[in-house]
Amino acid sequence: MIRVLLADDQALVRGAFALLVNSADDMEVVGEAGTGDEAVRLTRDLRPDVVLMDIRMPSTDGIEATRQIFAADGSSSKVLILTTFETDTNVLRGLRAGACGFLPKDTRPDALLDAIRTVAAGESLLSPGATRAVITRALSRPDAPTPERLASLTAREREVLRLVAAGRSNQEIADELVVSPLTAKTHVARILAKLGARDRVHLVIAAYEAGLP
Repeated sequence: MIRVLLADDQALVRGAFALLVNSADDMEVVGEAGTGDEAVRLTRDLRPDVVLMDIRMPSTDGIEATRQIFAADGSSSKVLILTTFETDTNVLRGLRAGACGFLPKDTRPDALLDAIRTVAAGESLLSPGATRAVITRALSRPDAPTPERLASLTAREREVLRLVAAGRSNQEIADELVVSPLTAKTHVARILAKLGARDRVHLVIAAYEAGLP
């Protein structure tokens, strides 16, 4: 069972998310927070698998709350940020704070449930909008993989990289390529290793520089 903490300053929004999450057979809401400070405290006390985190909240915002959660020793909770403000600054701040995923609040209900499962499984997830924001702000990073290093990838790995750059999760990649989720995950892991990339963000940058998206 995936244990979910909801963090949003609007009670109606939390209520809607709670109904959705509790409707899934494999997850449950274990707590609700109306401020960033409360989200940090409840994450420490309840140790949820996934925190659905809003950005704009009173006192401590969602990004600072995310940073505090991951600064705490022994925190294994994953943070999935949901927001109506999917700007390049917010996306990069959230990722640097430790968020594992970034989605707009108008994400389809079934896609949000899949995103929770993806993040709970230890994978990162970026929406297409967040992907574009990362590209816009991060192309100048000196540690991003260079296009020349893509020559080491097989044709299938290049196709997987293109799908990663389009914001696809491992499950969505598996569905599109008609392979198992484990095979898709293995492809992504091999691409990360070959390019010496830390995460999917670096893969997005490499794909963009190589003209794959």
